[in-house]
Amino acid sequence: MRAAIILCGAVVALSGCGEKTVTATNATPAEVAEKVASAQQSEQFISPGRWEATMTIHDMTIPGMPPEMAARMKSMTAKPKTFDSCVTPEEAKKPKEDFFSGNNDKSCRYDSFSMGAGVISAVMHCSSDGATQTMKMKGTYGPESYHIDIDTSASGKSQAEAMTMSATMDAKRTGECTGKERT
Repeated sequence: MRAAIILCGAVVALSGCGEKTVTATNATPAEVAEKVASAQQSEQFISPGRWEATMTIHDMTIPGMPPEMAARMKSMTAKPKTFDSCVTPEEAKKPKEDFFSGNNDKSCRYDSFSMGAGVISAVMHCSSDGATQTMKMKGTYGPESYHIDIDTSASGKSQAEAMTMSATMDAKRTGECTGKERT
């Protein structure tokens, strides 16, 4: 589920970028965030306010997982998960380093990142303690909504650390922040 955490920050941050194209290769999340902020200059980065996102996991596979555990996991992930967040006016103008990666994991790097004209495409990998994770994102965005398809794979020292997941994230701005947002 780490992929979901990484993705949440990225897609909310990307949802309202202007028409300038931002590209990066072999870049840290901080470098990508700075490029996006620079491309926006003094313009609003995204629309501030309350955002509601829904993540739908289409498939999750963990090799070697006992069948009863796999069935329980499948039933837990079968329903889409909805969450909300508040984007402040300051965050709308300039993202923090972890806005794109969803965490402060310094091992994460974008193999490629492209965002412009309402289309995003990115490949990010993270490596830590012998485990690696690769996340591919592709989708569309606008100042008030986005749709992103995500494919994630992970591997590690043991089979228990291996997994694949495909998911979709859809979100929209729903108004002003209420102070009751969960994230």
